[in-house]
Amino acid sequence: MTYLNLNQLSQKLGGRSRSSLYRDIESRRIPEPIRIGGRLYWIESHVDEALTSQQQEAA
Repeated sequence: MTYLNLNQLSQKLGGRSRSSLYRDIESRRIPEPIRIGGRLYWIESHVDEALTSQQQEAA
């Protein structure tokens, strides 16, 4: 299982800004992060699944 921090998630999604990422979380386009220690991480496979489902809905 691979964890992405905010910068890695931003890069994966084409350089989206922090505020854009949080808007995506609020609108449930990407999953909510998990907290490990004092930091937030996203599980890469969950992000990939969310992106795939959005692509299928758009098609």
